[in-house]
Order: sequence, then C-alpha cells, then structure tokens
Amino acid sequence: MKKNKVLLLSLAAALMLSAVTACSGNNSNNTDKPTATNAATGDNGGSEPTKEKVTYTIYNGVAGSKDGNTNETTIGKMLEDQTGVNFKLEFLVGDLNTKIGTMIAANEYPDVLIPDAAMEEVMNAGAFIPLDELIEEHGPNIKRVYGNKLDQMRSADGKLYILPIAAQVGEFIPDPEAGAGFWIQRRVLEEAGYPVVKTLDQYIKLIEDYEAKHKDEKLTGLISLTHDWRFFATANPPMHLMGYPNDGNVMINGDTLEAKTYAGDEATKKWLKTLNDLNAKGLFDKASFVDNYDQYIAKLTSHNVLGFFDYKWQVDNALNVLKDAARKDPSLDKYRYFPLPITFDESITDAYIDAEGGVVTNRGIGITVSAKDPVRIIEYFDNLLKEENQILTSWGIKGETYEVNEEGRYYRTQEQIDKINEAFNEEFGFKYYSWNWPMYGANSTLSDGNAKGVAIQPEVFQMSLTEADKAILGKYGVQTYSQMFAKPVFRPWYPAWGFAKEQNSPEIMWETKKDELTKKYYPKMVLADPGKFESVWEDYMKEFGKLDTAGYEKWTTEKAKAKVEAVK
Repeated sequence: MKKNKVLLLSLAAALMLSAVTACSGNNSNNTDKPTATNAATGDNGGSEPTKEKVTYTIYNGVAGSKDGNTNETTIGKMLEDQTGVNFKLEFLVGDLNTKIGTMIAANEYPDVLIPDAAMEEVMNAGAFIPLDELIEEHGPNIKRVYGNKLDQMRSADGKLYILPIAAQVGEFIPDPEAGAGFWIQRRVLEEAGYPVVKTLDQYIKLIEDYEAKHKDEKLTGLISLTHDWRFFATANPPMHLMGYPNDGNVMINGDTLEAKTYAGDEATKKWLKTLNDLNAKGLFDKASFVDNYDQYIAKLTSHNVLGFFDYKWQVDNALNVLKDAARKDPSLDKYRYFPLPITFDESITDAYIDAEGGVVTNRGIGITVSAKDPVRIIEYFDNLLKEENQILTSWGIKGETYEVNEEGRYYRTQEQIDKINEAFNEEFGFKYYSWNWPMYGANSTLSDGNAKGVAIQPEVFQMSLTEADKAILGKYGVQTYSQMFAKPVFRPWYPAWGFAKEQNSPEIMWETKKDELTKKYYPKMVLADPGKFESVWEDYMKEFGKLDTAGYEKWTTEKAKAKVEAVK
C-alpha cells in the first residue's frame, strides 16, 4: 500500500512537470541545466516527441579517438533520448588524403564528414549538400549561435555547405592553460633550479646540459611532429619564435595588416640550423620525419623525451596520460611537461596564447550527398546547440560531474576531479563531444556568467591542480600556466590560416607547392652534415624563389584587411 502511494505521488509530480514544460514552449534559449533524471526520461525541453531511433555515420579526418557509437557514452545516450539519433563515429587512421580520395573516387561518403585539412578536395568534389534551407527551417539555435558568421562560411556560389566547428558566444575568457609553446620535462627545470627560460638558445642549453649529465638513460633531447598534414608542428615555430601567433603560412603586422611569409625567412633558417646542430650532437630524434602521429604520442609518454614544440590540443592525449599516471604515483610527476614562452630574443614579446579572433572559414562539419536524412541530422546539431546541452557536453551532469554553489558558480569537487581521467572522459562522452561538433567555443561564456570550458573556469582550474602543479607554478610566481606567457592581443583577422580559398586558386597552388618543398628539404637540412647545411638551404631557396610568394602575400593581406573591416 505504501509503495503504491509513493508511485502515485511520483506520477502526479511527473505530470505536473510535463504540464509546466509544455506551457514553457520550445525556447531555443532554454537554460535549464541537464540532470540524469530529465535526460533518462527523454525530456527534451518541450520539443516534439522523440522520433524513431536511427544511426548515422560521421567520419572525422583527425586521429586521436577510438571509433564507436555516441549512444555507448552517457552524454550520447542522453542526446539519443532527446532526439532519437545515434552517431557511429570513425576517426582517421593512416593518411588523410588517401582516405578522402577513396571516398571521392567511389562517390560514397558517410552521412556527416569532417574533412579537416582535405576540405578543399571535398568541396571541389561536390560532396556536401547546401545547408541554407535546412538551417532556415530547422536551425533556430544554429542561427542564434553562429549569427552572421554563417555568411563568412559561404562558398563562391553563395551557398552554405559547412558549419564552423565552434563559435565564440558571450564574453571571451582566456585559457589558464598554455595553448602552445616549447614544452620541457619538469625534471629538467628542477635540476637546473627552475631558471627563467625565455630564448631558444636558453631552452636548448637546458636540454643539452641535462642530457649530458644523464648519458646512461639514453634520452632524446628534442622530438618533432611531421606526419601528414601535421607537418606544421615542425614548420610553424619560426613565426612563434619571432613573436607572432599561429596565422599559418604568414606573419601579419598588427598595424599595417601586411602579410609576410616566413618559409624562406632567416628565422626559418635559424630554426632549422638549431635542429641540425641538435641532430649532429645526437639529441634530435631522426625518426621525427618518418613517425606517424600515434608513434609521436607514444614517445611523449615514454619518459625519454626531454622537449618538443607543439600545440596543446594536439598533445592532450599524451599530457593527460602523464598526468593520470602522476596522480596515482606522484614520483612520476617529473616526467610531465611544462610549457615555456620561447622566442629568439628576450626583447621579443611572445604571442602563444590565443585571443579572440574571427571565425575559421576553411574548416568545419558538413552533411554529405550520401546522407540518409539531412533533416534529422541538422535537427540533432541544432538541439546540441541549446545551452543546456552545451553545459551537458562540457560540464556533464549536476551532482555527478559538477556542482553549483550559492552564487550560481559551477565547480567540481576534488572527488569529481579525481575520477574524471582519460578513461572516464571516453566512457562518459566528454572526449567524443569535445571538438567534433557545432558548439560554443571553449572560451565562451554561458548566459549565467559561467565559463563554457570547464578548465577555463577559475574555480575548477585551481582545484584541478595537483600539489606538484602548484609547487612548480609557485617557483615561477604564477597561479596559472598562461601567466607564464604574454597576455593575448585581440586580432580581428585571426587566424589567417582559416581564410577560405577557392578551389584550384593561385593561393591553393602556392600552399601545395610550398608544402611539397618544405617536406622535401626540411628533413634534408635537419639531417645533413653541419658543413653541408648551407648548400642544402641554397638549393631550397632556389626552388622556393620560383613560387609566386608576392601574390600569396598580397592576397592574404587583402583578406586580413577585409576581415578587419567586417567587424568594425
């Protein structure tokens, strides 16, 4: 009898909740926070009843995650309950151009495609369908989040074929983590007495001195990533060493907006000569020019590599593995990496920390001509962009993966922080939904003032630090990693590598030929006998001089000026 009474009361409460929800209507700005209860019952915030369940396919042209179904994760199952849609995800293994080329040759695609660096080839093949009408009829949240940024994504025919992976929403909050830099093992800094390290020469000397004292460990001084489209991790350092942000192939003067390439600059020569000298001393990993991405990540977690340059998003897998291991065994913290704002000279102000910029127009996610039901897919994307679902995919479930204090600030308890490791991220779905979908940018602000990105929320960042983190940051008199670097500067055009280019245009041809030259000559220069470096550089410059670099710089300058004008 008592049990039946409880059930009746629960049913009455559920009916009252349904009535309130129905009266609220389908508000695209609904900010109700997701809970395990409303997700499990399929409450989708007042939208239409859940349709028949279906599974679509997504191919992501970026390696780093395991293939799987979204509904096998907690977040993905909750979103399936809301929409009836599950996605089977496949990630890049092997060569991107080969995989995309096979799709194009067969004219067979997954329902959804994220081609990354092969975007131009996919667009040229006509693999994507126009999204304009779909968004107009089924995408109120897409229009709310992206606004006039969608116009910047239009192709030459005036149609919209791709959505940006992320858009800035609300106030921009700088990341307390370092977005890029020259990384070095913590034990190297400890043994040297935590010195201030600003220049490339100082950084290299630290590595050389440490390796010289630990010959028996057979350490690798420096490693670099060159696999496939990721070659930029080896080609980009010169612009950073000169104090410029990652604008791809160019450095843009903030005052004049003039774009200058650096692949044939003395800065690039100096960087490659540094690697050449390291190689001659046996401190550079020669396999850097043949290893694939997975092998690179494996070496970073091997404890044997003292330093490298890269962007944090690209090495997060390795950094997280090392951090998880150090949490279980603090003695392993010495093998974790610390980011440094390295430039050529102490007089140069670094520009490693990303600031708010424009929208990236040559990367994104699209629905292909092979898609079985584009309407269901665009509805899924639109539902994903509701604020409550952006909270779900970033923060998770209140009471399980985050809490809210009396002031309305989101935070995580130490217990929650400790349990959210790489394995948890995969099982819960944080990893699947971190950077594969239309979403708020990580530096965005929610409508209640909280940070969208969990790691960017000051309360969470401080709680996530281990005692070893606090100790090494304290040695440098800072509380966050980003405080080691110069403050970010707003650049309306940024990033220039995101400027969309017409298929088979002179700009595409320049980039293709330049990439061919760098991939051919950079290994030769780095691995050459030091006495032959100059002659190889001269051979490279003869070939580089045949490119229409002036035309490429002129086009990029015009694009940068147009971007700046558009935001006035």
